[in-house]
Amino acid sequence: MLALIFQVVAVGAAAAYLHHWRRAVKLRNERSWNGLIADLRSDWSARELSERFLWREGLDATPEDVWLRMGGVRGLCAMYQNARVMNQMADYAANQCHDVDRLLIESLHSDAIQIRVCVLIALCQYAFKQTSEGVRINAYRAAAHYTGMAARTTQLLQDYAAMAVPDFVAAM
Repeated sequence: MLALIFQVVAVGAAAAYLHHWRRAVKLRNERSWNGLIADLRSDWSARELSERFLWREGLDATPEDVWLRMGGVRGLCAMYQNARVMNQMADYAANQCHDVDRLLIESLHSDAIQIRVCVLIALCQYAFKQTSEGVRINAYRAAAHYTGMAARTTQLLQDYAAMAVPDFVAAM
């Protein structure tokens, strides 16, 4: 009797999860460029990390300067969230645009993963009070990948959704 109840609960939980997952996929596929851009964190900007960061890759500062300019943990959290959103933009472009540059999409996916890993390492080091130099180095790496990803996302939008570029620039 107990095994039967467990099986019913397990099947019900699996069915509920699959329904939730399918609904989330459907909602994600119905999103628009403007909906994705609205998910970007507009309360933090990476403009201070580099001149023309949306148009050119690279940083113009040392790890200590980047840490101060990004606002520490607040900047790391914003980069983490925005990397997820820019990754969703790459997925959206891959699904909606037939002649999209697959190499650009893959580089955006790779950047998103690298940013998120660097941010998580930096946050763990920060939380456990490990060397502040290690935190700054990982934050610098995340910021370097972030500026590159932002520049490539701008390129993607210019090529496939030019009407969304002004909103993206304003949100970043």
